[in-house]
Amino acid sequence: MSTVVDPITEKLVAELYTVEGKAEIVDGRIVYMSPTGDEPGSAGMEIAVSLRTYAKLHGGRAYGDNVAFLVQLEHRKSFAPDASYYTGPRAGKKFLPQAPDFAAEVRSEGDYGPGAERAMAKKRADYFAAGTKVVWDVDLDSEEVVKVYRAAAPEVPTAYRRGELAEAEPAVPGWQMLVDELFE
Repeated sequence: MSTVVDPITEKLVAELYTVEGKAEIVDGRIVYMSPTGDEPGSAGMEIAVSLRTYAKLHGGRAYGDNVAFLVQLEHRKSFAPDASYYTGPRAGKKFLPQAPDFAAEVRSEGDYGPGAERAMAKKRADYFAAGTKVVWDVDLDSEEVVKVYRAAAPEVPTAYRRGELAEAEPAVPGWQMLVDELFE
């Protein structure tokens, strides 16, 4: 199944294949993202490794940072989460043809303040509109380290702190990760 249907989107997707670094297609253009730092990069990797262990036992696929998922929303055509879990069709060397079941977004240094909060809320809404079931907002500087947002109740997150097990139900059934592992 291909999600690319209009010539403008096809052109942008072709351009996205040539981007060096991380980017997404939003509002009809390629939006570049800054590289992340030590702690957020490590946290994203820990999530991906935990998801990979789960996927080997239960099916699906786990992806780390900078894997593109194509979607057909009016103003967004792709996502590149920091970590994700996916049960859709494979795509070989091409971008994945639909949104992930689960996406983790780990806050970097510039992901704070009112503008960043609005942008993150908008991106979560886009994930849900595209079919993602659960989105993690990971904030290593907060006492509520992992906020779990679900498509079924997008305005009511479940928060997890150090010492607790975070989950991603119903997107990743039975999977849990100790919040403390995000700091290793």
